[in-house]
Amino acid sequence: MTQADRVALHGLRARGHHGVFAHERAEGQPFVVDLVLHLDTRPAAAGDDLARTVHYGIVAEETVALVEGEPVDLIETLAERIAAQCLTHAPVQQVEVTVHKPDAPITVPFDDVTITITRSRG
Repeated sequence: MTQADRVALHGLRARGHHGVFAHERAEGQPFVVDLVLHLDTRPAAAGDDLARTVHYGIVAEETVALVEGEPVDLIETLAERIAAQCLTHAPVQQVEVTVHKPDAPITVPFDDVTITITRSRG
C-alpha cells in the first residue's frame, strides 16, 4: 500500500461474554477495542464527501455489536471478526485491530491483555 492515510478509533468499550471459562461466558466482562483504518482520504477531501471515505460512526457501532454479540473463546477470534467487518467498507484497504481484555482471568497483578492484528484486502 503506497498511501498512509489513517482513521483511528481508540477506546471503543463494550461488555462481551468471550472467554474459555464458564464464568466469563455467564458474567461477561469489559472489552476495549482500538482500530486504525488505512485508506486514501484524498477523494473524500477533494469533494468534502462522506460517501467517499469510511463512516467511522458506523464502524464503531459495528465493532461494539460484534463485542456484544456471539461469544467466542479467544480474543484472537474476536479481533479477526472485527477486522473482517472493517474490510467490508470499500475505502478501507488495511485495518489494525487491538482488542483489550483488562479483566482477563489472570492470577497475578497486571494492567491489560491485548491482541493486535493487521489485515489487508486480498
